[in-house]
Amino acid sequence: MRLNLSSQIVLNKVPVEFYKPKTTVEYSEISRMEKIHTDIFASMAEGASHVADKIEAGIKSAQQEGKFYVMALGSGSSLYSVYDELVRRYNEKTLSFRNVVVFNAYEYYPLQKDSSLRTINQLKDRFLNHVDVAEQNIFTLDGFVAQDAVQDSCRLYEQRIKTFGGLDVALIGIGRSGNIAANEPGSGIQSMTRIILIGNTSREEMENSEQTKETIPPCSLTMGIATLLSAKSIYLTAWGEEKAEIMQKVVENSITDTLPASFLQTHPNAHVVIDLGAAHHLTRIEHPWLVTSCQWSDKLVRSALVWLCQKLGKPILKLTNKDYNENGLSELLALYGSAYNANIKIFNDLQHTITGWPGGKPNADDTYRPERATPFPKKVIVFSPHPDDDVISMGGTIRRLVQQNHDVHVAYETSGNIAVGDEEVTRFMHFINGFNQLFADSKDSIISNKYKEIKTFFAKKKESDFDTRDILTIKGLIRRGEARIACTYNEIPLDHVHFLDLPFYESGKIEKLPMTEKDVEVVRTLLQKVQPHQIYVAGDLADPHGTHKKCTDAVLAAIDEEKKAGAEWLKDCRIWMYRGAWAEWEIENIEMCVPLSPEELRAKRNSILKHQSQMESAPFLGNDERLFWQRAEDRNRATASLYDQLGLACYEAMEAFVEYKPL
Repeated sequence: MRLNLSSQIVLNKVPVEFYKPKTTVEYSEISRMEKIHTDIFASMAEGASHVADKIEAGIKSAQQEGKFYVMALGSGSSLYSVYDELVRRYNEKTLSFRNVVVFNAYEYYPLQKDSSLRTINQLKDRFLNHVDVAEQNIFTLDGFVAQDAVQDSCRLYEQRIKTFGGLDVALIGIGRSGNIAANEPGSGIQSMTRIILIGNTSREEMENSEQTKETIPPCSLTMGIATLLSAKSIYLTAWGEEKAEIMQKVVENSITDTLPASFLQTHPNAHVVIDLGAAHHLTRIEHPWLVTSCQWSDKLVRSALVWLCQKLGKPILKLTNKDYNENGLSELLALYGSAYNANIKIFNDLQHTITGWPGGKPNADDTYRPERATPFPKKVIVFSPHPDDDVISMGGTIRRLVQQNHDVHVAYETSGNIAVGDEEVTRFMHFINGFNQLFADSKDSIISNKYKEIKTFFAKKKESDFDTRDILTIKGLIRRGEARIACTYNEIPLDHVHFLDLPFYESGKIEKLPMTEKDVEVVRTLLQKVQPHQIYVAGDLADPHGTHKKCTDAVLAAIDEEKKAGAEWLKDCRIWMYRGAWAEWEIENIEMCVPLSPEELRAKRNSILKHQSQMESAPFLGNDERLFWQRAEDRNRATASLYDQLGLACYEAMEAFVEYKPL
C-alpha cells in the first residue's frame, strides 16, 4: 500500500532535468543563479537518504583511519527523516556510530529542572537513544547553568569541540527567518557559541513544533555562525512548500546578516538538500527559461506568460514580440510564430478554467469545460482534514454544488479535538451544568460529577499538561456540532455528513501517530459506499503539523487501492484538489476556477463563522495573524484579481482547483 502519494503530486509539474541534471555541465548551467550547492529530490525520503549516504561515508572513513567523527546536530523536524534513515541502517547492522562524537547545536535557556523542552532530550529520543553513540561522547550546552557562568560555559563548549579536532560535519535545519541553530537575524559571521534572545518569529515556530504546551524560555545557548562554518562539511535540509520562500533567498540572494543561513555561501563544502516543494521558488524550478532551454509544456508556457505579464504590468493580449525577446522568451516566438499566437492560446486556456458549474453543466458542450456534463447530478465527496477546512477552502463551491442539485457528502477526516481551547469546554460545561440545574434539579449526577471533575482539572492544569481523554472527547464533540451547523447552513443533509475520526490523529498531542493502513481502510469504506463521481481533497499540504498531508495521503492511498482492485466507479470519477487554508494554487496550475459573487462570498464567510471555536481563541492559528475567514477571502479575492490583471473577466472572488490523476 502506497502511503505517501502526496509527495509525488509536484512531479507532474516539474521535468526531471530541472531538478536532477544528468551531468556536471548541465548542473552548472541550470543552477547558475544558485550560490550554494543545492541538491533537489523528488521526495523527502530520497533527500534524507542522500544525506544519510554522506554521513555514513564520513563515519566509515573515520573508522578506517581510527579517528572520531565529530557531528554538530540540530533537533529541528526537518532532520527527523535523516535520523530515521540513519537509525534504520544501524538496525540493519550496516552502520555503527561507535566512533561518533555529537555536539548539540543549541539549547533553550534558562531551563527549569523538570522542563520537557531540552533539545538534547529531543535529539536522544529521535536519534541518539536508538544507535550506539557512547554516552560520554554526547555533549550539549548547559541550559541550567547560572547566569554569571554562561560565558564560561559557552567558551568551554568551543574548547571541547577543538579537543576532538573540530567538527567534521554540521547537520542543520532552517527556520522561517533564515536562522540556523538558534542564530537569529543580526548574527555576525564571526559569532561563536553564545547566549542569544529568541526572536518572535522563531518563538512562534518553536511553539508550533514543540510537542508540549510548556512556555518556551526567552533565550537560547547556540553554536555561532563561525562555529558552524568551522565544520569540514555542512548539510542544510528543508522540506515542503512552507520553506520554499526562505530557501530561495538563502540559495540565490546576497549574503546578509539579516539572513544568517546565507553565510553558508562562504563555505566551500556547504550543501543544501531539499525536496521539490522547498525548491519551488528557485529559478530553475519556477522560471527555468531564465537559465536553460525548455521543453515547453502548456503549463510551462502559461507560467512564463503569467510571469511576463506580472513583470511588465500588462494583460496577456497586450504582450508583444519585443516583450518576449527582451525577457528571455524568444524560444516561444519560434515555437508559436508570434506573440499574438502564444497570447491567444494561453488566454483561451485560462478562460476555459473558469466555470460556474463545478459539477458540470447539463446538456452543454463540455469540450472546453473543466468538468464533464454527464452524469448529472453527480455524487460528490468533499474530504475535509479538520472540521472547517471544507468551508474555508471551497465553501462557495460547496454551496454551488448543492444549489445545482448534486448529491454532496462531506467527510471530516479528523476530530480536530486538540485545536479547541479550554475556555470553549468551560463554556459548554457551564451550559450543560446549568441545563441540569434548571431542568433536572441537578439530579443528573453524571453531569454534576463530570462538571466538577473537569473544573478541578482545569484549575490545576499546567501549560505542559495534556488533556484527559474525556476532555478531548468533549472538544471533538464541539467541533462536530460546529460542522453540522455549517453543513445545515449549506443545505447538506446530516446523513451526508461523515465523521471519520482517522486513528492517526488521536494521539492527544501535537505530534500525531503515523498514518497507517487502518486510516486508509476507513476512507476506502466510505468511497465504496458512496461511489462518487467527484472527489474533493486537500492539496494544501503546508499546515504546521502535517495533518493535511496525512489526510490527503489516506485518501490517495484509498483511491490507489480501489484502482488496483479495478473498481468500476473510479473509471467515472474525477479528483479535484483544493487549497485556501494555508496557501493558494499558482495560476499556471489552476485547472478549474469557480467565481463567487459578493453575496456568495458573504455566505462562505458565514459558513466559516459557524466554527466559533476556530476564531480568535483557536490554539493553532499558525504564523498568519489573520483569522481563517479573512485568509480565505483575501486569497479568493487575490485569485480573482490576478485573472482580472491578466485581462480576463473580473469577479469578486474565485476558488481554484487542480485535478489529481491517480498514479
